Amino acid sequence: MTELAISLDLHSKTPLYEQIYDYIREEIRRRQILPGERLPSSRALSSYLQVSRSTVELAYEQLVSEGYLESVPYRGYFVCEMEELYHIEGMESAEQTFQEEKKPEWRWDFAVSGIAPGGFPYNAWKKISREVLNDASPELFQLGDPQGEPGLREAIANYLHLARGVNCSLSQIIVGAGNDYLLMLLSVLFGEKKKIAMENPTYRSAFCCFESLGHEICPVPMDEAGMDRKALEASGAQIAYVMPAHQFPVGTVMPVKRRLSLLAWAAREEGRYLLEDDYDSEFRYKGKPIPALQGFDSAQRVIYLGTFSRAIAPSIRVSYMVLPESLMPVYRSKGKNFSATVSRTDQKILEVFMRDGYFERHLNRMRALYKTKHDLLLRQLRAFQDICTVSGEHAGVHVLLKLTNGLSAEQAARLAAEAGVKVYRLKDYYIEETGGKDDTVMIGYASMPEEEIPEACEVLLNAWKDAV
Repeated sequence: MTELAISLDLHSKTPLYEQIYDYIREEIRRRQILPGERLPSSRALSSYLQVSRSTVELAYEQLVSEGYLESVPYRGYFVCEMEELYHIEGMESAEQTFQEEKKPEWRWDFAVSGIAPGGFPYNAWKKISREVLNDASPELFQLGDPQGEPGLREAIANYLHLARGVNCSLSQIIVGAGNDYLLMLLSVLFGEKKKIAMENPTYRSAFCCFESLGHEICPVPMDEAGMDRKALEASGAQIAYVMPAHQFPVGTVMPVKRRLSLLAWAAREEGRYLLEDDYDSEFRYKGKPIPALQGFDSAQRVIYLGTFSRAIAPSIRVSYMVLPESLMPVYRSKGKNFSATVSRTDQKILEVFMRDGYFERHLNRMRALYKTKHDLLLRQLRAFQDICTVSGEHAGVHVLLKLTNGLSAEQAARLAAEAGVKVYRLKDYYIEETGGKDDTVMIGYASMPEEEIPEACEVLLNAWKDAV
């Protein structure tokens, strides 16, 4: 029988049974007490420690419930065989090492994702959440429609028609927890691996999703109008993933002529589709927004993707997809096997947020906020005119800086990092090497506090201007 030299702290806030439990557990994990060894009886240990028997029994019961000990009738408590436990201990060590490897701390981060600090509509969201839960019927807590709640889909359809010129009914809209889920669902509808054309550079999350699903990716170069039509034709792709409203990361706004050209490509052969990702379409600073590609489509060849990640917050995880009517029979056949991925309560809150005008007011506020930051950043970048040129500034919440002073983007990013500033290389978003110069960095302003933009730009300028 194993003897336990437990030292109890009678003045500790930790209960005595927990101190006993902690000691025995750690001894087992460190292999100081080996599998198969018998522990003292609860009576013997309580007498030795001068505590009540129930205190020891409580500690033993906890160890039994967690699988460290087993209780054998008429014989006592024995340490369990736990090979996997020692593996877990190793994992914890690795986890500790991982946690110790902290990410670099940046004084200023020109992140190209995220939203403005304080930009989330807390008061409206809390008010609606309270109302939804107070008025909730038991049905709200049952499984919902896999396609998304009809009320939310109707609100989305109305918004898309008014704001983006999208022609659809609520029956064509599918709500999902993020674009990744919707792209996975779309792959199920296609039923086989496809050749998917993607602009080069492109949104890497979509690229990684398609690649992990086994599709063949066809990188297609871009010109000043967007995806190159001739290169698309030569790729042999059946699907073209495009971002006409504001191409990420380059920032190109696709003109109507190129949009019509892509629609003609899709309509030319059966089975071709354009997958329109309308990310960042809400934020445009010059000219009137061009309606979504889907609104020009008369051949039912456009699949439309949208999200509330930028307009509201990434954490609410609500995206939506508009399928052409021609694909709805396939969805009704295959999509019925999938459950809803966004909670009904969250969908109801978002429905009321859109239906009662909160969303429109919130968008107007965010547009004004980002426009102020956008204009401030561009004013600061005038001082950079001798070392770089600015592009992609007409929409979205980031701009591109093409270096003209001989620095590579890699060198520029390193110099910026040494000065405490994080910038992003355009090269990291290419899915195929082009042989071109690595001379462009991206800087975003959505998540950077407005008052910090001038100082961050000044530090960045000083890091770059005398480097070459």
